[in-house]
Amino acid sequence: MKGQASADRLRRTLGRADLRAVPESRRALRELLRHWGTSERSVVAELLTSELVTNALVHTDHEAVLTATLGPRGLRVEVRDFVDREPRPRLPSIDDGTHGRGLVLVESLADGWGVRKHRVGKSVWFELDADAA
Repeated sequence: MKGQASADRLRRTLGRADLRAVPESRRALRELLRHWGTSERSVVAELLTSELVTNALVHTDHEAVLTATLGPRGLRVEVRDFVDREPRPRLPSIDDGTHGRGLVLVESLADGWGVRKHRVGKSVWFELDADAA
């Protein structure tokens, strides 16, 4: 995982199918958020980030790019991949075990979320408002 961080921004390139990037992304985000909001709010941000990172690495066969930005309105996290297939929240079935819950968690816990298409691929993003922090 390659990347950079500043006082209000985190950017990481995640290697193709490298699931070690999930805990590394959580740690980097935790460091970015150490002076932001409540510890509970940071835990939610870490959870949602790990869901987006995991989805990008498991459901594509490409690298992904994680960007997290703290601004006056709150936190915005984007995970960009290079596959056009659009993700959709779905309720998991009993047969899915622990799979299929990621976007349902994002949809229920984030203050906003969505998918932005690019010429190649897409970004899945979520926001957590500063006011709620």
